[in-house]
Amino acid sequence: MSKFSSISAFHEALYAGRITCTEMVQLYLDRISKTKHLNAFLEVFEKEALEKAQALDTRVQKGEQLGMLGGVVVGIKDVICYKGHKISAASRMLEDFTSLYSATAVERLLAEDAIIIGNLNCDEFAMGSTNENSAHGPVLNALDTSRVPGGSSGGSAVAVQADLCMVSLGSDTGGSVRQPADFCGIVGLKPTYGRISRYGLIAYASSFDQIGIFGRNVADVAKVLQTIAGPDEYDSTVSTEKVPDYQSLNNKSWKIAYLKDALMHPGLDAEMKEGYSLFLEELETAGNTVSAADFAYLDYVVPAYYVLTTAEASSNLSRFDGVKYGHRTPLKNLDLVDFYKKSRSEGFGMEVKRRILLGTFVLSAGYYDAYYTKAQQVRRLVVDKLSEILSQYDAIIMPTVPSTAFKIGEKTNDPIAMYLADIYTVLANLGGVPAISVPLSRHSNGMPYGVQIITKQFSEANLLSIAEHVMQTRQVTPV
Repeated sequence: MSKFSSISAFHEALYAGRITCTEMVQLYLDRISKTKHLNAFLEVFEKEALEKAQALDTRVQKGEQLGMLGGVVVGIKDVICYKGHKISAASRMLEDFTSLYSATAVERLLAEDAIIIGNLNCDEFAMGSTNENSAHGPVLNALDTSRVPGGSSGGSAVAVQADLCMVSLGSDTGGSVRQPADFCGIVGLKPTYGRISRYGLIAYASSFDQIGIFGRNVADVAKVLQTIAGPDEYDSTVSTEKVPDYQSLNNKSWKIAYLKDALMHPGLDAEMKEGYSLFLEELETAGNTVSAADFAYLDYVVPAYYVLTTAEASSNLSRFDGVKYGHRTPLKNLDLVDFYKKSRSEGFGMEVKRRILLGTFVLSAGYYDAYYTKAQQVRRLVVDKLSEILSQYDAIIMPTVPSTAFKIGEKTNDPIAMYLADIYTVLANLGGVPAISVPLSRHSNGMPYGVQIITKQFSEANLLSIAEHVMQTRQVTPV
């Protein structure tokens, strides 16, 4: 367990002379070394992190005030570019590729004096819910190494869960921050689509992808969001809306809806269902208004999500052909078509190939209207229904996932069961709204589970305040 419960507690000790940035970095480096079996980190920037820490300590000794994230040790998912450092998207396709530039989110971290300690394992090209699809091997859940940590940002979640860094960045296309946060018993935020620049984020599905944040508490997540959110000339899809003060968490009572269709869904673990029902009663007792809301489209969100995201993935990943980008097979008298086929077959893993094939199929002549157009229509219905509910309530509360972390290999041979596990998280991505998962309770199997909170677009200030209220109501602490 870290010496400090939050970034603010660390900063208080730093400026009081009770700790140095170098000591903190060394503490984390020692822990990373002792937990290599978790496979959370793909590369650790040991020399660079220590040099940065020493430079920051010199400034503190001179009486300087560091940036908002001064000395904060951060890990980044292996789909977020950092100039001069390797980035592979956990795939053979980009093996040994070095980034030529930094993502806007990374630039903003560095501008506020954060220390980036390494890049983190994930499902290949962010496609997966277990972190078993990495070319570098699976990440293990630190609470029970026989179980998955969730995905695709499993390494980012475990790095915070196992206290290998203070906070971390992941990406969330259909739940890839919130689901591993739930499985690992920590906080995971997916902001509104366009709240954080996607410049420097390797694309999976461009109309869904968002950089997200992991932390051990809401205040730390809010501080990181404050740092990296906002307009960016390099991303035409990012919002120009003003970034409010996310760190002033508003403590008041809220008007909250829960989705009956989510709570009564047959796929939800019975013990978790009982826990959620009890929690809703506690929220009412705490002075909040809690009401049921109907959402008839729940069983359609997963099929719509996978039609749309695989279609976008098919397009985005077409550039990795061994000529323009990515793994290149030796020619060996191959014609161009066979060269493409062999390079992509060798470079991509099974799950990525499955999604490319599915996406190519739904975009093909004769099937486009039956699948892709229909899925876009479902997305419109979901957006409209979410807007209707959120115009009447401050937030929607629902499960993050239908079960606790399952065993490694348990669902590997059943991709449909794996995809259906995303039933609660893909909703926010289809709607482009912000969502957060915070720890709620422990299951009788010993594993944590969380609760998901959703608010309307660009209302992260309310979302974070409600998340803090939820954690205070339950008096929940991260694992």
